[in-house]
Amino acid sequence: MTLADKINDEIKEAMKAREKEKLEALRSIKKVIIEAKSTKGAGSELDDDEVLKIIAKLAKQGSESAAIYKQQGRTDLFEQEMFQVAVFENYLPVKLSDEELTEKIKSIIAELGVTSIKDMGKVIGTASKKLAGLADGKDISAKVKQLL
Repeated sequence: MTLADKINDEIKEAMKAREKEKLEALRSIKKVIIEAKSTKGAGSELDDDEVLKIIAKLAKQGSESAAIYKQQGRTDLFEQEMFQVAVFENYLPVKLSDEELTEKIKSIIAELGVTSIKDMGKVIGTASKKLAGLADGKDISAKVKQLL
């Protein structure tokens, strides 16, 4: 069962259980998946990695929106947005800890044989592909700078 199929099943379950907020979050995921499928050049189905990228993007956008709502004192909208982010994060893999990220990037640096900061782009590109969904791009970039 693909991740998209799992989301469809959970939409049905949320409808039966009358979980309005969860249903809204799941439908927003499904909407973006459908939009991604209908773009020019896209295949008829998305693989789980592509769906995970979509969900990660939605979670990041939701977190940013929630921060803005909190600054403006809109706790009702903040709580709603954070609930949706929590639903999104249920589908995402657990983020790497700082120590785990350091170890993974050290192994990528050793694998590529990079010794200078000039090759930072090569390391970041490889790390971003290998660690997609497991670490934020900002964290990867900062850790590569630190290690080189």
